[in-house]
Amino acid sequence: MNRPHENVVEAQFGPRAKAYVESAVHADGEDLKALEEIVAAIRPKHALDLGAGGGHVSYRVARFADRVSAVDLSSEMLAAVSATAREKGLSNITTVRASVEALPFADGAFDFLACRYSAHHWRHFDAGLREARRVLKKGSQAVFVDVCAPASPLFDTHLQAVELLRDASHVRNYTLAEWAAALSNAGFAIDRLQTSQLRMDFPIWTARMRTPDENVLAIRSLQVAASGTTKAHFEIESDGSFAIGVMFVSVKAEER
Repeated sequence: MNRPHENVVEAQFGPRAKAYVESAVHADGEDLKALEEIVAAIRPKHALDLGAGGGHVSYRVARFADRVSAVDLSSEMLAAVSATAREKGLSNITTVRASVEALPFADGAFDFLACRYSAHHWRHFDAGLREARRVLKKGSQAVFVDVCAPASPLFDTHLQAVELLRDASHVRNYTLAEWAAALSNAGFAIDRLQTSQLRMDFPIWTARMRTPDENVLAIRSLQVAASGTTKAHFEIESDGSFAIGVMFVSVKAEER
């Protein structure tokens, strides 16, 4: 079947909307606390949650922003976000189904933007960042959080392989150098960059995406066959659980 990438994303995440709303990995974390501190200081009029997923950024940002637009490709995910926002009493969150590469907003429509664990699904990474810059007011702040690929080709290949086997909508985790170059080219200036390690519980990680059994076995086969240095880098455990690098970057929108 010849399916556009956008349809693959919808098929992967629509049926899993509830799992992502309830996911402990996505609902909590030091990165969300850091993001909340930034938003609390800015108090934006209109904030954009780009690639909203389970809406965890929106729920945090909505406490300090007048309005939040939560954008995602999955209509089922957005429905789950709307329902959860109502449950939380957050009436200032609006959901918008759109591709990050073609946002339905005017230039400079937002004075804050956050994008968390979304960019590795984008078909056109650079175009998505350019759109993010276009809809953000000059001088406004944006925060990007995502898994970052290792600089080593050996480790990078392993990570991309297991990610794609787990999730057919995965495109690429980018290195810090690739992120820095792409952000600069899009018109952003980095003012804060930090990295951390995130532990992935293998059974939960695969169950959340409903990874087919044969793909789970393929991932485990890759892990078992991996070199000692690869196993050490990702801290691969006997049940397949492992560690990945995560990037938190705060940027300012420069003159375009």
